[in-house]
Amino acid sequence: MTRKLVYKVMTSAQWLDATARGAFDGSSDDVRDGFIHMSAGDQLRGTLLRHFQAQPDLLLIAFTALDLGGALQWDVSRGGDLFPHLYAPLETRHALWTKPLTIDCDGVPQVPEDIV
Repeated sequence: MTRKLVYKVMTSAQWLDATARGAFDGSSDDVRDGFIHMSAGDQLRGTLLRHFQAQPDLLLIAFTALDLGGALQWDVSRGGDLFPHLYAPLETRHALWTKPLTIDCDGVPQVPEDIV
């Protein structure tokens, strides 16, 4: 699967901790499932609605799939779609950028307009 950018959603506190340590080892859901859940751009809306509704202080962090190497795999998940899963710690040095996510009146974090 050749999708250029993949994304991770986490709280500002999680990102601050990860950058201090150099890597994010995963949320409780990531640890439970044995990999770090990520999304492609076209999957973000569904991910935010399903897993991050009404959560404040969220960041969207972009990574280039190639930078994550062979530990990034595309596995069948929700609706039969292929989702990027990272089977290693997420090294913060690979982050291209971070953006704070705004929440709409229904409590759903919004995907920035410049994300396809």
